[in-house]
Amino acid sequence: MSNSYLPPKSIIDKYAHVLVNFALNSGEGVKRGEVVQCNVPDVAKPLALALQNTILKAGAHPIMRIIPTGFDYDFYTLASDEQLGFFPREFSRAKAELIDHQIGIIAEVDPLELSEVNPRKIMLARNTQKPYRDWLTDKENHGKFTWTVALWGVEAKAKEVGLSLEDYWQQIIKACFLDEVDPVAKWKEIQAMQFEVKQKLDDMKIKYVLVKGADVDLKIKIGADRVWKCGEGRNIPSFEIFTSPDWRDINGWIKFNEPLYRYGNIIRDIYLKVEHGIVVEAKAKTGDKFLQIMLETPNANKFGEFSMTDKRMSHITHLMAETLFDENIGGRYGNSHLAIGMAYKDCYRGDPSEVSLAEWEAMGFNDSAEHTDMMTTTDRSVTAILESGKEVLIYQDGQFVI
Repeated sequence: MSNSYLPPKSIIDKYAHVLVNFALNSGEGVKRGEVVQCNVPDVAKPLALALQNTILKAGAHPIMRIIPTGFDYDFYTLASDEQLGFFPREFSRAKAELIDHQIGIIAEVDPLELSEVNPRKIMLARNTQKPYRDWLTDKENHGKFTWTVALWGVEAKAKEVGLSLEDYWQQIIKACFLDEVDPVAKWKEIQAMQFEVKQKLDDMKIKYVLVKGADVDLKIKIGADRVWKCGEGRNIPSFEIFTSPDWRDINGWIKFNEPLYRYGNIIRDIYLKVEHGIVVEAKAKTGDKFLQIMLETPNANKFGEFSMTDKRMSHITHLMAETLFDENIGGRYGNSHLAIGMAYKDCYRGDPSEVSLAEWEAMGFNDSAEHTDMMTTTDRSVTAILESGKEVLIYQDGQFVI
């Protein structure tokens, strides 16, 4: 695998600075004495070193996990169901209790590595890890854990989208403001713009949104107990403003024009029809078998997120074959996505740490081991129906109009 381009050390150091000193602690950066786990593929070793050093300079404690790339195909091919279902509970519980933050770096050297693997094996291994993710989510809801995810440029992803590796990296650099003298200051500027829109949406007390366009006709219940979220550093970059809707009252249909790269597979031209919150029809021109099996995961046939990206904030101009970036493309009509599966409990208007499982269900927050974003960049409008019954256009031509 060619690695013909590597960003200058100054850029990599800025990347680490943004992730450690902005993204963690919801925009405030890591604090002295905190424990930060870094999950970094081996091809991104230069960023791993920069992350370690930046965490040390902040007085925190790095736990570095360097992930070997190219192992997954053999693992899924050789592993039995018993091995795929193995969960080291005590070890995982201790790790969840120890770490205060987590940084994950995406660097898939082969975006289609698992395309020949039985999808059910991938889902089984993913489902097995749900308790660990639930422990971290609960810790996050108590304000004791944050995380962020970022992308390392690799040749295969660049080739997939028709870019040189250097041009692919330029998309990353511009999107993350690493070409700025002070990228954290720029992120705080974007954060302020996002928070202003978020506050307006929260103040509107939206009951439903109507999403209309040539490729979509959806009515989505938001619910009085919801707030919108954005700009907290969970993804770098992130220009989206999103919420977790009441899954029980979503009706209509939608086509997603952006390809979805997920679990070492690609799914293209997804169509979903929804009745009373349940996906009753789903098809894809490419990867349909994988889509169907993904939807078989408990509660994956329901929605956990609705999101809009404002084109005025995003510097991403090209498909990147990675959801982290593709859900944030600006472009002529901005970007919207829906996620099947797990809802974000921090989209609750109250204190999520005080809510029981029964109460989450009663409010229509979906729970699932799955959470997959599906993206569209075609022309669409979003109209809010307020609790008062008033209708207000909130999103058009790729940007918020409130």
